[in-house]
Amino acid sequence: MSNREVVAKPVKMRRTAYPIAIVLVVVFAAVGTMLRSTPTGVVFSVSDQVAMGLLGVLLAAGALLLTRPRLRADAEGLEVRNIIGTTRVPWNLVEGVSFPDGAPWARIELPDDEYVPIMAIQATDGQHAVVAMRELRELRRSIEV
Repeated sequence: MSNREVVAKPVKMRRTAYPIAIVLVVVFAAVGTMLRSTPTGVVFSVSDQVAMGLLGVLLAAGALLLTRPRLRADAEGLEVRNIIGTTRVPWNLVEGVSFPDGAPWARIELPDDEYVPIMAIQATDGQHAVVAMRELRELRRSIEV
């Protein structure tokens, strides 16, 4: 048994999502503060301004969901946290860990042609994804021995 642990998170997605979330909040807050009356005669109330700011916060929270994916693998199995939901897969169910050609992220191969996507290891991360896959496969080999 191995005491190693492999942890992977997407790199480019995190670098992109944080600035986008900040821009969304700033832009919607600015629009909300400038929103009073228009040349067409439409008048906006304070509640409309607050709603505009809250809309920016909600959109930013949605963008930050993209930073959620994480893979944590240890001697017991793999824990995959994707944008929505977390899945724990014991090693005895894992038939393989693959990165199919053209796929946006890696996946865990399960029995009966099922799989669990690993959004934490993304093709856009290039070398970081290669290193994460290599470490994950090394951990799997050390456990099978």
